Amino acid sequence: MYPEHPGHLPTERAVTIHQPVPVAPVQAAPLVPIQPAGIPAVASIVLPDGRIVTGYAIGPMQPEPVAAKPVVSRAAVNIALGGIGFGAVCGGLVLLTAFVAALAAFIHQLIILAAVIFGGWIAVQVLGSNRHGAGTTVNIRKAVIKRNHFHG
Repeated sequence: MYPEHPGHLPTERAVTIHQPVPVAPVQAAPLVPIQPAGIPAVASIVLPDGRIVTGYAIGPMQPEPVAAKPVVSRAAVNIALGGIGFGAVCGGLVLLTAFVAALAAFIHQLIILAAVIFGGWIAVQVLGSNRHGAGTTVNIRKAVIKRNHFHG
């Protein structure tokens, strides 16, 4: 896209390449570690160029035994039992409220029945007194009083 500038050539630089040189070991005899009790084993490796690499040996990880864990955890069992109990209580509460509503309706019907029966008894007492012989009949006549003497 831009034209080349022939007057500006890259400058050449001198480059020096350094090759690594292995360090000669200070001791010619390999070290033998002494392992005291309680410290993990130390492994030493002598490399082909004479260097010694020392480090701790790492053993493979042992998984936990499967038999140590229960098949079902106790918390899961408690949660399941709580859910079953809650479901049973909810069903019982629904039945209890239905029973209370039915009992209230029954008592309401008994009160209405008692009012109808008592009202009918009062109506019979008031309106049904036309029987002769059961009551006292009083005939009121024109009374004549002459000289402080009653003539009836």
